[in-house]
Amino acid sequence: MVTVADPRGRPLGTAHYSDTSQISLRLLSERIEPVDRSFFAGRLKAAAEFRQRVVHDTSAYRLVHGEADGLPGLVVDRYGDFLAVQTLDQGMNRSLHDIVACLGDLCAPSGIVARNDAAVRARESLPRESAVLTGNVPDRVSVCLNGLTFLVDILRGQKTGFFLDQRENYSAAARYARGHALDCFTFEGGFALHLAGGCKSVEAVDSSEHALCLARENAGLNEIGNVEFRQADVFDLLAGYSAAGRRFDTVVLDPPGFAKSRSAVEGAARGYKDLNLRALRLLGTGGVLVTCSCSHHVSEAMLLEIVASASLDAGRKLRVLERRTQALDHPILLTVPETHYLKCVILEVA
Repeated sequence: MVTVADPRGRPLGTAHYSDTSQISLRLLSERIEPVDRSFFAGRLKAAAEFRQRVVHDTSAYRLVHGEADGLPGLVVDRYGDFLAVQTLDQGMNRSLHDIVACLGDLCAPSGIVARNDAAVRARESLPRESAVLTGNVPDRVSVCLNGLTFLVDILRGQKTGFFLDQRENYSAAARYARGHALDCFTFEGGFALHLAGGCKSVEAVDSSEHALCLARENAGLNEIGNVEFRQADVFDLLAGYSAAGRRFDTVVLDPPGFAKSRSAVEGAARGYKDLNLRALRLLGTGGVLVTCSCSHHVSEAMLLEIVASASLDAGRKLRVLERRTQALDHPILLTVPETHYLKCVILEVA
């Protein structure tokens, strides 16, 4: 913890300092104050109170979203009675003991795990590791999202176990989905199982057989029988379906982040265009496309431009039904553009 001052020596606030990261300072407060257990207790309490106002119909949500909750470098996700914590910089990592103690007082969880296996920790010279910090954590945790039940692997699953930021977009996509649907990059079946209720059939595709096994379990838990899970490379699959003249009424594209840095944006733009172009060739008039980007380096305006270019090449005229972002428990700070990373656009072929 350091005090930050301007060139004239006037205090600007209190920050965590990193001696290895490109981000040397992460401002915690605009006052000079101790960053101790009392500090964390207050910030965590405020974060929990915000979620009580904006989170509904779910037992799984983000409790702390880094800078957006005044706790840069800290992520806390709640899965029912269990918490998954990520400390992504040196300062937060050093404060982990106090953070866990405060979370225990605030939430009384049955268990807390550290999901500190994120690649970004390497930039802070921190080890990548996962561990149970308190309690007994089962291999699978059952949670409810939008009336559906999902099993989550909070020790080994991607991110902290589930893509909680798409929770509200799952419901939005389900409102428009119809006919025969194709869900690309389905992971554990988030979009697919939500689409199933309004579609005749859903084909859910992912390259990970491990993720698909859990997705099949989730479908069984909810007694959903009209979803077929397929292991495949999505780019190859879309090209093959287009060549074979396959048609769908709804296509969902929720790929992993293509642009991990600014230098990767140009290549990411080509990837997003190719993906959307191939998807659009499978849709006819009235077809619905749900397309997403989780790369904060790719702005919403850039994504819309990419999809517009793909629509011209595919000979499809698109109308925008909804422009969406991450769930409300992943708040966006107006002056911190990095907190706005997820874009989700729902379109219809006119």
